[in-house]
Parts: sequence; structure tokens; C-alpha cells
Amino acid sequence: MPAFLTLAQLSALDNEGFVAAVGAVFEHSPWVMRLAWARRPFADRAALTAALTATLHAASRDEQLALMCAHPELAGKAAIRGELTADSAREQAGAGLNACTPAEFAELQALNLAYRQRFGWPFIIAVTGLSRTDILAAMRQRLARAPEDEFAEALSQIVRIANIRLNALLDE
Repeated sequence: MPAFLTLAQLSALDNEGFVAAVGAVFEHSPWVMRLAWARRPFADRAALTAALTATLHAASRDEQLALMCAHPELAGKAAIRGELTADSAREQAGAGLNACTPAEFAELQALNLAYRQRFGWPFIIAVTGLSRTDILAAMRQRLARAPEDEFAEALSQIVRIANIRLNALLDE
């Protein structure tokens, strides 16, 4: 399989090949791409994004929640144990989460706990292009939101993360 795929190549893959090529863009949830495959061919990136978004919105709330819960906490236990996916490790390191000061780390841990207790899933944000300060501010702000608003925001952030990861795989 080529290192980078065009949308035409991606659209031509059978379901198994499609999932093998891009199934990891959704954290530990290849089922999303398995279902999105049925919406091909993808005329352009907007069509691919629309297919991914439609697939997520068509999923049951339990499936959506399972997808959210598949995401690791930022600078959480999985990161400390070295158990992040390669994508998550690269993204968190790119945002400087692997270089937190003790105070930042303590605040991240406290916010992770408060967020999970309030909403029932980990805080999810597309960290690419954000700093630790940006992430901490977003965590504080989003912790005060209504659960339904935050559920929708988490799904929106998951689509952003998937698109960032797809950009790294697609040759456009």
C-alpha cells in the first residue's frame, strides 16, 4: 500500500483495505471507517468529511460514547505508561503535554478527573496547533458547559482529530 493515498485510491479500496489504510484515524474505533466505507466514492475531501460526520451522527449514543471513551486523557495514565497510540503520542507531544511543569501537570490531572466525573468521558480536543495554555483554558471553559452541548462538542472534536490524521495519510 502506498505511503500516501489519493481520494480515488481510497474510494477504490474494498472494506478491509479501506479500514486497514485509514481505520486508525478514529481512536481504537475502526468501526467508524468500516461504516463510512459504504458512503464512497468520495468526490473530494469535503465529501469524505461529510461521510465521516454522517457516520458518527447515525451511530447510536452508546456507540458515540464508546468512541469518546476510547480516547485517552490528556497527559493521563496511558501517556505516563507509554500506552498511547502513535498518533495520540505525537499529537500530545506536539502540544507540549509531555513537557508540563509540575503545576500544569497537577492541573491537567485535576481537570481530567473533574471532567470525567461531570460528563462520563475523557476531555477530547484536537490538540494540533494548540499550546498547553490553550488546552488548559479550553478544559476550564468546557467543564462549565451543559452535558448535551459538551457531548456534541466532543463529537465535533473527534471529527477534527480524524481529519487531521487523514491529512497525514492523503496525497492531495
